[in-house]
Amino acid sequence: MELSKEIKEQNRYMEKVKELNQNKTKHYYILTMGCQQNENDSEKLCGMIEQMGYTKTEDQKQAEIVIFNTCCVRENAEERLFGKLGELKKIKEEKEIIIAIGGCMMQEKHITDKIKASYSFVDILFGTHTLHKFPENLYKLLEKKTKQEDIIDIEGKIYEGLPIKRESKYQASVTIMNGCNNFCSYCIVPYVRGRERSRKPKDIIEEVKDLAQNGYKEIILLGQNVNSYLRVEKEKNIQFEEYEGINSFATLLKAINKIEGIERIRFISPHPKDFTDDVIEAIASCKKVCKLVHLPLQAGNSKVLKEMNRKYTKEQYLKLVEKMKKSIQNLTLSTDIIVGFPGETEEEFKDTLDVVNKVKFEQVYMFIYSRRVGTPGDRMKNQIPEKEKHERFNKLKNLVENQIAENNKKYINTIQKVLVEGTSKNNDKMLTGRTDSNKVVVFEGNKKLIGTMQNIEIISEHMWFLRGQVKNVPQKM
Repeated sequence: MELSKEIKEQNRYMEKVKELNQNKTKHYYILTMGCQQNENDSEKLCGMIEQMGYTKTEDQKQAEIVIFNTCCVRENAEERLFGKLGELKKIKEEKEIIIAIGGCMMQEKHITDKIKASYSFVDILFGTHTLHKFPENLYKLLEKKTKQEDIIDIEGKIYEGLPIKRESKYQASVTIMNGCNNFCSYCIVPYVRGRERSRKPKDIIEEVKDLAQNGYKEIILLGQNVNSYLRVEKEKNIQFEEYEGINSFATLLKAINKIEGIERIRFISPHPKDFTDDVIEAIASCKKVCKLVHLPLQAGNSKVLKEMNRKYTKEQYLKLVEKMKKSIQNLTLSTDIIVGFPGETEEEFKDTLDVVNKVKFEQVYMFIYSRRVGTPGDRMKNQIPEKEKHERFNKLKNLVENQIAENNKKYINTIQKVLVEGTSKNNDKMLTGRTDSNKVVVFEGNKKLIGTMQNIEIISEHMWFLRGQVKNVPQKM
């Protein structure tokens, strides 16, 4: 992969910072708030920081650099950030420490204004479009002793070749596009991540092939709207280099499915309005593509969906689900649902419960509507009282949990293919992994199984995990 002039320049800054820190043991602490896109960005930050000679620590009191990679989808993310900054102020009063804040929240002017006014001890502010320039900003801070603010409002370019330090040795997320063009009325993402820009097919395939050669088994394709990959480029006649026949999300799935060594492919998040027949066919025909599809509903009432600017109706959503179930063998579905959107009546909320009853999702990620400054939803006058939001949330939660408890029973006595991810967080003598349908499975086994695909027989079910045993385990290991 040929590096751009900008990344070559940042590599030089990495070397300069490393020289400044020569023969000194330096540590960094990073806290990631938000989605898997944020986690992928943090892996790039970690890659750059470690190339500058820093070692990761889980204790922020031990760190010379503390980085917060922020999210702005939910209001409690702001509360969490400002709480953490309060903790750091006390640490900074006792020792020299660099505090850097990046991510989506830094693209919101009212947030950066508050940080500069009330948390003036923060050293570096950087946005979603300038993450790649972190080495330069750190060097200037260390060399010139001046605070750095590097935030731009225009869409940044997609830069290839940044070093990356991945959390897992077996699963890897791969960004295929940045930004969003949908402007759902509750969502701040298009304003902080910018418009849709797709990565070049060749760069994605080379990254996945490199991961396969390094032993990675599972790939998660990331984007705010993955199934519109390359759509904008085609609509605007923007030239892109077709590679291995890739000119759409469906052809991308098929190309990755052919890569030797990769055993499982997931993707998040698609949009129901862009779920075309060729994508459904690709999921059905590609053996490595998981048959769990995340299909965000957000609300089950057509009027509310229109107010959300989702561009589909309840009936269209259910028709799409029916088509997918007929086309994709062993399909399971997960979804996102927002409760208490402005103007939603009790009767309209019942439509959401009706969809959940009909679809019987494998997993439901439930959210109470949170006002985001700068979005149309925030300006709507008919906001739902918090008490009503919580009452509806609890109704949805009870329905979903009852369905999960019933659904889990179908796994008993079945053999599930599980990628063994590591030891259980609650019991290091047990191993844990996930099924194709993303169910957590806990089982006894030799740690040599970590990083491999195993056939696991499910012997019991619990609300949030399944208990299993390795099928056909050799006598000696």
